[in-house]
Amino acid sequence: MSVHATARIVATTAGLPVLESDGPLALRRTRATGPYTRVTVVGAMTAPLGGDRLAIEADVRDGARLAVDSAAATVALPGRAAEEARYEVRLRVGEQAELRWLPEQLISAYGSDLRMRTVVELAGSARLVLREEQILGRHGEAPGTLATRLTVRRAGRLLLDQELRYGPGAPGGWDGGAVLAGRRAVGQLLVVDPELADKPAKPRLLGETAALTPLAGPALLVTAVAGDARELRHVLDEALATL
Repeated sequence: MSVHATARIVATTAGLPVLESDGPLALRRTRATGPYTRVTVVGAMTAPLGGDRLAIEADVRDGARLAVDSAAATVALPGRAAEEARYEVRLRVGEQAELRWLPEQLISAYGSDLRMRTVVELAGSARLVLREEQILGRHGEAPGTLATRLTVRRAGRLLLDQELRYGPGAPGGWDGGAVLAGRRAVGQLLVVDPELADKPAKPRLLGETAALTPLAGPALLVTAVAGDARELRHVLDEALATL
């Protein structure tokens, strides 16, 4: 039987008036360092499976600072239902608010079929650090089918709209020399900060398989591929530290 669940977070300058777990998505307030309120997503059961419909919503109200991470990687697995699983992340960040969205990796296990969609709405003075990492297959296995889309709007204007597809259901060439070249870890780091309007980042390579790209707005995007999850995290962590 498929699972339909939506977990919700509302952060204000006074705390977390809404912290609502649902189904396999358990939310826990955890100890934080610095000015952020921290929430950790804990998997309460195996998910997403085929046919599941999961969502997380986070609303960071004006002036609030929220950091969200997860206790473990999310593993997309095949289920009894023949249809694909869907996982949506919906984020809103208000004026002078900050969100650090730093979950663990998403692993696309063999035989799985997952559609993941992340939609972010930012106020003009909002700040965002968002990391996404996809691991294509567990150790020694081929990946499942994975499609991800990241859409970000700032002050009502489109900042980024990017879609990626991997695995048996993806168009041919996704694993070729011009894309992954046999690598099985891919990730991106998005930074949105009004200060980048006056000091825009310069495009540059970060090692052999990562690049920094300034966006048409006060934002930058780091994209990377790697041989495994550990190598990918190292590249993105180094990029974040330098930024």
